[in-house]
Amino acid sequence: MATAHPRLRGLIAACLTLGLVAILLLVPDATRVYASNMLGSLRAPGQAAFVASHRGDQELAPENTLPAFRLAMASEVEFLETDIQLSSDNVPVLIHDSTVDRTTNGTGRVAELTLAQLQRLDAGSFFSPAFAGTRIPTLDSFLQLFSDSTKKAMLELKGWWTPQQVRIVTDLIYHYGVQDRVVMASFDRLTLENLWDVAPAFPRVIIRHTLPWKPVILAKSVGAIAIVTSEASVKKHPSVVARMHKAGLQLVLYTLDTSTLWKRAQGLGIDGIITDTPSHLGTWIAKSRAETVARAGNSQHSG
Repeated sequence: MATAHPRLRGLIAACLTLGLVAILLLVPDATRVYASNMLGSLRAPGQAAFVASHRGDQELAPENTLPAFRLAMASEVEFLETDIQLSSDNVPVLIHDSTVDRTTNGTGRVAELTLAQLQRLDAGSFFSPAFAGTRIPTLDSFLQLFSDSTKKAMLELKGWWTPQQVRIVTDLIYHYGVQDRVVMASFDRLTLENLWDVAPAFPRVIIRHTLPWKPVILAKSVGAIAIVTSEASVKKHPSVVARMHKAGLQLVLYTLDTSTLWKRAQGLGIDGIITDTPSHLGTWIAKSRAETVARAGNSQHSG
């Protein structure tokens, strides 16, 4: 192949550089616009937040199992939240802990067990004898159930994921055609960066037990559109809600299970609430929303 003229090579290099800059500038914004439809608009104080069920309805069924997700789907919640890990043979399964010890009759690390070994375990008896024989679900089985619903999902990738591992999950999501109803989450910054590279259109949220000194910078560094954090962290720094909203970012709290906490979070203008009691919170949010609409209507009539 003939060597390009030095001026032509310089022009090509300049164009490539400009293109890269454009991608870096535009992709986060494009993702943020897409995600704004997923999480809804920024909430004002007192405005109803969206609700996510934490690992399904674990008040009524064993966490992260299909029975728990079926119950959550029948509730008023908007989002289903769950945790994803890979088996030793690279199959995505839904389980929170790094080991199977707490929620099954087995023992060992999830990452060191094959799918066949994981699915021989009883993941229901720890909750109640009525759920004996319930299995650890695969992401595939969850998405099959989820695809027939109108809910949205917040999928947390536990631990560190390589780009190739992330692609296993995103390919499954695309296979079921539910990519416009899924938000990805992780504690791990590198995992979120890999997700950004592999599937930039997926909205991302970063999870933190406690908020960093500069949460807006943290969120933007991984192209996240929200931070999921604890109620105690926001209670300590309530001005963070306004700072996040000013930057066009959202704030979601976990895990709030009482009406007192729900009311306090709503009063702060929190955008989303993750709960272990989705049936109760969903009903409470629906009632709160109806009361807000009724007050607005009475105000108009009285005016």
